[in-house]
Amino acid sequence: MSQQKQVRGKYTLEFKMEAVRLVKGGQSAAVTAQILGIPKASLSNWVRLSEDGKLSGAGDKPVTPEQMELARLRAELARMTMERDIAKKAAAYFAQDLLQGTPGFKK
Repeated sequence: MSQQKQVRGKYTLEFKMEAVRLVKGGQSAAVTAQILGIPKASLSNWVRLSEDGKLSGAGDKPVTPEQMELARLRAELARMTMERDIAKKAAAYFAQDLLQGTPGFKK
């Protein structure tokens, strides 16, 4: 049985702050972590540290502005997709409700 060594990621303060901003903006921590490709536990820890005013960056893993923009756009896409899906379900629900009052409609 072989053991794999777990590699710890080190992220810049800017990257951590952007991830925390997405979570505080209403994006779920699980979705944000998945989009950014980081462990959910790390993101949750960053949010807690941010609330305590103790968030700091390691600076060993530089994140380019393009990577930050890509992460922001992915998070926005996930949020918009979720909103669209909710709107679709709501439209179907209300359409069915309206049809129930129509003569000849059988459920």
